Amino acid sequence: MRAALEAVAATVRDCPVCGNVDTQTPCGICADSRRDPSVVCVVRDVADLWALERGGAFRGRYHVLGGLLSALDGIGPDDLGLDRLEARLGPEAVREVILALPATVEGQTTAHVVADRLEPRGVLVSGLAQGVPVGGELEYLDDGTLSAALAARRPV
Repeated sequence: MRAALEAVAATVRDCPVCGNVDTQTPCGICADSRRDPSVVCVVRDVADLWALERGGAFRGRYHVLGGLLSALDGIGPDDLGLDRLEARLGPEAVREVILALPATVEGQTTAHVVADRLEPRGVLVSGLAQGVPVGGELEYLDDGTLSAALAARRPV
């Protein structure tokens, strides 16, 4: 077991492009020519990236922040690698950045800061839909989820 952990530690690296972890540089997702480089999904961490990958619906590229803004923890915008995200916009001809961040105070604060930083760049910034989950029973949902679902309603 120890040898396996040492082998992983010796071979796994952070992707210099997106922040994912992999044994190759750039990571397999960034190197995959079948993915759409014009759409970048911003996630909090690698676990969130792989949660989206399990669904198989997203075929763009990712950007891993490595955390969220937190005044209590002393994490500011400079700690999240936003410069690295902005640097990707030109060379990769990014047309949309999807903010797939948690629906928490820290997640929403981070989303607003990222959106404000990207606004002058002329790129479309979108967020994941929020509201009633598939199979969700209204009586069991919290007030915030119900409010978000009502606010984001759409024609049927």
